[in-house]
Amino acid sequence: MDNIRIIAETARDFAEKNIRPHIMEWDEAQTFPVELFKELGQMGFMGIIVPEEYGGSGLGYNEYVAIVDEISQVDPSIGLSVAAHNSLCTNHIFEFGNEEQKRKWLPQLASGKSIGAWGLTEHNSGSDSGSMNTTAVRDGEDWVINGAKNFITHAISGDIAVVMTRTGEKGTRNNATAFVLEKGMPGFSSGKKENKLGMRASETAELIFDNVRVPDSHRLGAVGEGFKQAMKILDGGRISIAALSLGIAKGAYKAALKYSKEREQFGQPINKFQAVNFMLADMATEIDASELLIYRAAEMKMANKVMTKEGAMAKYYASEACVRIANNAVQIFGGYGYSKEFPVEKFYRDSKLCTIGEGTSEIQKLVIGREISR
Repeated sequence: MDNIRIIAETARDFAEKNIRPHIMEWDEAQTFPVELFKELGQMGFMGIIVPEEYGGSGLGYNEYVAIVDEISQVDPSIGLSVAAHNSLCTNHIFEFGNEEQKRKWLPQLASGKSIGAWGLTEHNSGSDSGSMNTTAVRDGEDWVINGAKNFITHAISGDIAVVMTRTGEKGTRNNATAFVLEKGMPGFSSGKKENKLGMRASETAELIFDNVRVPDSHRLGAVGEGFKQAMKILDGGRISIAALSLGIAKGAYKAALKYSKEREQFGQPINKFQAVNFMLADMATEIDASELLIYRAAEMKMANKVMTKEGAMAKYYASEACVRIANNAVQIFGGYGYSKEFPVEKFYRDSKLCTIGEGTSEIQKLVIGREISR
């Protein structure tokens, strides 16, 4: 635990120095601070769970949760991008790439010299990812990819993208294959940046494929295994979004607790009133419950145990809790909570994504229900 505490303090200090002064500037302008991620790479935060032999930090999921948590307490947008880079693109190559592929791409990603994107969602296939329209057709030693991906983190600024394509009949479980695409490939481009409610400093846009010719050496795993790979990556990715949710919840709660001790009404601090005190009690309890669920899933992931149910529970509970906590934080701040001069309105806006990204709450319940009904 000492190691985790030291790493958490390092992440906290970095966020306070390099992120906090720019939070609202980046939010208002929807600035994706590419240079910051190069610095995060130098800190070892862009290849957290990548082994040292591939240029990573060689840390575990407990440390990973702590880093995403601490950064997200300051700015959830940056926490989201760190999580997406580590757990989706980078981890997919680490989990399913061959030795040559790992040595080619992981050092770039782990150092932060390259930023990663991961493409599964499409305009007409969100939760129903088996119905995607992006196709890869074999042509000699290459594959030709056509289609588009939607709501992709780092679609514009990303240098390396892992993309799921359909190589079989629509609607089947063995119809997908994953490929690594690099910025600059002819026909590979990005679309417009989404103008979002929250997480505005984390870039979200389309990926577009117009007869993109990709060598077979860029294929991750066997043909038809892409969907299974994606589901395994999302199991770990749910720990990421749960950690992001935890950071938001803690950030909102700490701000509300501090304010409740300073703000006086009717001659006493408002945290002395039972209505406010009970809200704070609920917030503190839900944060502890979230943290326990998250670290249970992280421990199971580290032990290479199947943690589909536990990951879904952590993501479902922590994401819904962070929305409730951010909402209550705004309520405790009252009129000031609605103002951009105070931190909780941003936590409130940012929180909602957590119940949607990497599997909606409804999908998490579907996964949990399926697992407990086996």
